[in-house]
This record gives sequence, C-alpha cells and structure tokens, in this order.
Amino acid sequence: MARALDVVGEWWTLMIVRDVFLGMRRFDVICDDLGISRNILTDRLQTLIARDVLEKRPTEDGHHEYHLTAKGKGLSDVVLALWRWGEEWESGPEGPTLRLEHACGHEPRAHLVCRECGDPATVDTTRIRRNRRRFD
Repeated sequence: MARALDVVGEWWTLMIVRDVFLGMRRFDVICDDLGISRNILTDRLQTLIARDVLEKRPTEDGHHEYHLTAKGKGLSDVVLALWRWGEEWESGPEGPTLRLEHACGHEPRAHLVCRECGDPATVDTTRIRRNRRRFD
C-alpha cells in the first residue's frame, strides 16, 4: 500500500487521473476544471508520466493530450470506489454533485470478490498475510 500511495497519495494526483478518466485530456481543460496552478499541474503530470500512469500524445492540431496507460486504467477501480464513497458519505445535505452511470443506465458499485469462489471480500472475511518469499 505504501508503494501505491507513493504514486497516487498526493491529493491532486487522483483528481488528475479522474479528469483524464472522464475525458479531459488537455492541459488547459484539466487546469481549469481543477483550479490547480499550472506549475503544480505540470509537476504532477510529469510524475504520472514518469510512473507510467499517463502518457502524453501529440494531436493533429499541434497540441498534446494525456491518456491513461494500462497502469493508469488499473486505477479506475480505485478512483470509482473513492468517488462513490465520497458522494455517498461526504456529499452533505445537498446530496451528490455527480452520479456515476454504467452503460446499462444503472449506478455501478465497486466491490472486491475472491478470485476463486467469487464471494465478496469484506473486512470481516479478508485477512492480510505476509508473502514469506519476500521476507525470508
């Protein structure tokens, strides 16, 4: 978990990944949406590119866009789960500002399941075990 937070633990990072996930791929669009300073956005984008979360692609009009790599797309479960949690538990009396919608028209919900049996993996049914090979 510490290694993952080393990549995405800074507040702006997941917000940038969220924006790119939502289709905001140009620097100015991300900057305006987040209200982030240009120098901080530049720094975070460079870090995300260096960590292979985003890639920078040229466009036909001479600009460039940011796209999620496979590693960045792997963060979608985290981004969606955190987004959903925040909308459910921290939206305040006015309610959620945005609603996630699956292609079928219903609201998705992130949850972990066991790879073998398919049962839900909850805090009550899951434990963390050390990988002995790494610590011997």
